[in-house]
Amino acid sequence: MELKGIYAPIPTPFNDDGDLDLDALSLNFDKWLRTPLDGIVASGSNGEWPLLGFAERAALFGACADLSRGRLKVIAGIHCPSTKESLDLGIEAARAGCDAVLVLPPHYYKGQNSREGLLAYFRTIADSVRLPVVLYNMPSNTGFNLVPDIVATLSEHPNIIGIKDSSGDIVQIASICRDTPEEFGVFAGSGSFFLPSLAVGCSGGTMGVANLFADACRDIFLSFRKGDLERSRSLQLSIIEMNQAVTKRFGVPGLKAAMDHAGLYGGPVRPPLLPVEGEVREEIGRIYDCFRSNYREVSP
Repeated sequence: MELKGIYAPIPTPFNDDGDLDLDALSLNFDKWLRTPLDGIVASGSNGEWPLLGFAERAALFGACADLSRGRLKVIAGIHCPSTKESLDLGIEAARAGCDAVLVLPPHYYKGQNSREGLLAYFRTIADSVRLPVVLYNMPSNTGFNLVPDIVATLSEHPNIIGIKDSSGDIVQIASICRDTPEEFGVFAGSGSFFLPSLAVGCSGGTMGVANLFADACRDIFLSFRKGDLERSRSLQLSIIEMNQAVTKRFGVPGLKAAMDHAGLYGGPVRPPLLPVEGEVREEIGRIYDCFRSNYREVSP
């Protein structure tokens, strides 16, 4: 598998009782399959993975693999507190028919994250799971940064095919692009710095805003590849407010509210997360409508 293009880190749909709603997931896939997405990530940060049980995550992997109909790549987030459970979930992802797995570094005992320990952890996953491995750097949530030197060393493993870097540190992202093999995919982890990441060598991105505006994300990607920097820059600047609304400002509850507004199924979040309501929900709708209107005006 080659890691490139536009991926959406999908939210996990719940019903009003707090259970997985796979019927709602099917409705969302019907719409995502009509967009220029290359793939999705299930059980990532936007998928509320810490709030899901093992069996729920396995069920989610199976549903996503079935619903993708072979047209979208499915990357399964298998990170768990223990190596054993991560390996067990990787077996479930392979059994479900997923295309790759996404793996965070260990981050509870972060003081013990030595270079040797990190290399051993990721190599164990890559040696044991029968799917390609994508590293995941999310320091704002884990409190731990996966530094370029470690990534460069791990990129030599034949079953570690890339990284999603959500640090927002463009120097770090550039260093990873410089120090890893050409075939090693480096993904921007946010739409807010997608174009700068492409400019330093990234092969694509996994972005919350791609759940809503995969076409605009693809437009930035293709405009850059074609050398139309004016268009890619204009789109990058205009999409920042929408992306920030569904990431740093309002998080997963904001993304689910935006999806409801867009005609997708967002639905409830799982406690301890709280839903956005009232004026915040209205603001998210305003930001969504504004970007959609402006993008339609400039679309070819």
